[in-house]
Amino acid sequence: MRTTIIKKTLRVPTSDGAPGDGAATARQLDAALLNSGFKASRDLLEHVGGLAGAEEFAAEVVRAVKDLIGARGQHNPYFKEFPHNVPDTLAFWRECLRDAIEKGVEPTNNLLDLPMYGRVQHTYEEMLQAHDLLIPSLKDRVTVVHLGGTLEEEVQLLFEELASSPIPLNESDRAVLGELAVLCPDAKVEVPVRENRAVLNAARLVAQRPLEDVDTVTDVLRLAAEASGGDVTLAEPTRFRSFRRPERRALLKALDEVSAAKFGDVNRHREAWKRLGERLHPHEHPFENARDVFAVARGEKVARSFAGQVEMAFAEGDVDRAVQVLANAPGLLLRQVDRLLRNGARDLAGHVAVAVPEVSSRVLISLLEHLANRATPDTARVFASRRRRVWIADDERAPLDPGAVAEITEVVENELVRRLPEYSELLVDAEVLDVVVPVSGTEEGFGVLPRGSKLSFDGDVLRFFVHWRQQAKRTDYDLSALLLDEKFEYQGQVSWTSLKLGGAHYSGDVTDATDGATEFIDVHRKALKAKYVVPQVNIYSGEAFDDVAESMFGFMSRDLDQMGKPFEPSTVRMRSSMRGKGKVALPVMFEREGDTWSGTWLHLYLRGTAWGNRIEENRDIVKLIASASLRRKYFTVARVKDLFARKQSTEDAPRIRIGLTQDETGGVTTVAELGKLLSD
Repeated sequence: MRTTIIKKTLRVPTSDGAPGDGAATARQLDAALLNSGFKASRDLLEHVGGLAGAEEFAAEVVRAVKDLIGARGQHNPYFKEFPHNVPDTLAFWRECLRDAIEKGVEPTNNLLDLPMYGRVQHTYEEMLQAHDLLIPSLKDRVTVVHLGGTLEEEVQLLFEELASSPIPLNESDRAVLGELAVLCPDAKVEVPVRENRAVLNAARLVAQRPLEDVDTVTDVLRLAAEASGGDVTLAEPTRFRSFRRPERRALLKALDEVSAAKFGDVNRHREAWKRLGERLHPHEHPFENARDVFAVARGEKVARSFAGQVEMAFAEGDVDRAVQVLANAPGLLLRQVDRLLRNGARDLAGHVAVAVPEVSSRVLISLLEHLANRATPDTARVFASRRRRVWIADDERAPLDPGAVAEITEVVENELVRRLPEYSELLVDAEVLDVVVPVSGTEEGFGVLPRGSKLSFDGDVLRFFVHWRQQAKRTDYDLSALLLDEKFEYQGQVSWTSLKLGGAHYSGDVTDATDGATEFIDVHRKALKAKYVVPQVNIYSGEAFDDVAESMFGFMSRDLDQMGKPFEPSTVRMRSSMRGKGKVALPVMFEREGDTWSGTWLHLYLRGTAWGNRIEENRDIVKLIASASLRRKYFTVARVKDLFARKQSTEDAPRIRIGLTQDETGGVTTVAELGKLLSD
């Protein structure tokens, strides 16, 4: 748990070791952290310096930050001298054929059958000897690691941070929340996100403690899914486990206390309810209301949901009745604003004004972002599911009336301004102005930002990498890069079928990851002719992103004169896990802007094919996604800054600073915490 806290918060829980002289260990800790692009805060160094036998404590801190940026494994590229001396593609394949003939292997048309192809031909130590040491630069990243409270205090604090999150958590954070719920059984915190409530209630269910905050039938279904090790978001079907009798009684009692007016929600997950009913045996318990839930699932009783009533009103062309029904469900009303406007709803701004106080900030932000993109039809409509699976459709919607959009936008913005905290001074770091305010969880990792966020950084060379380790069978991932001009037209690609092209170099194809495998692509800013670079990771064969032991994507930046080995921790700008449904990952895209790079986060997965995914087969759809993602208007920190200006400052209120990370002085509201800032 100490390691988890360090990785999640960059705070180190204090040690309860004996006092003593740990000055030498503190100096070693600081040096080791600097090699990885981190530095210890003054308080952390003083704490370690006052401990006797602090070596293991310091080593644990170093292990945690190295794991955070993906530096714990050995990243050994196929071409030993990469990025230098990368061969021509056809010349390399001929060399593989020649090697096979010399070894007495009959050549085939399949590269994977050649002994030399896809299998690293040198040791990690031999690769290191082929590279000079990294020359440090002032541009290299330095991230501060702070001293926290005691382990118990930090456990409690992380529990409160995750449980009270105003946005849904990613899979990794939900797993951590489940562990913390066991350690903090008596903690009292407001939990606004229903998935998080289900995670906490699953811990209470197992411990036979009273369930809390269950007020819909779907809350019970989520709880049962989480307690069964399934998908708490209900996006994927769950195989429900056999529940103990006290657990069955607790679940049925919770169902029995839900208002029958909400039974219409059962229809959304009818099959899941049928499977759950087989596990709960509702006929064995005296909960008549709960038995009705399963009767609705079986079709023996009818319960119409709000959504069903709305659909019936639209089907009959009665938009006024649709508005009246939606007025009883404020969140659903705001999600239907576009449709209501297209169907001629009257005085919709007035209905929205009544609804907004009852709606979460993330729904308000999502509505503002949506309306900002409805002035003209999109090039293509890009949809992303909760599991980040993407699909595309033509935009055949007529633009919305600008006057109506302006009225509703004003109403929603006024509500967000009302929720902002009082402040005496607002300081916003320039680098975060184009960062998107999060409304859902992002990938687990380091330096990861919400989809659509744009961040600029220096460096002559952009280097991105993928690392994976298979679990049960041979797995081949392929790192590739699509090169596009300013009009998003195809300029070429770098992959295992094209090892180098105009300033871009590929480190070589590794086709087995028993002990872990890493592939790199280098892009030289001055030599590159393309405007945009879109990396992708294709599953050629083997295990999916959700099934491998580990998988990650990241990128580094460095100057030409820095040298260094292929993977240098201090130059890592971002490292994210790849855990999504799909065979092709699109983590981020890059743009050349004068003497700098800018990265735009995508966090998307394409369905792809069952086997043999290649960049040549998906480049057209990736072009559309890249174009649509860059042209979309997002709700960014810059817009939050404008909202603060409308609220005006108060002399006696605290100062607020918004940035990417905490520094030595503390007191920074990070991008991840903006959701709470807007929910106050």
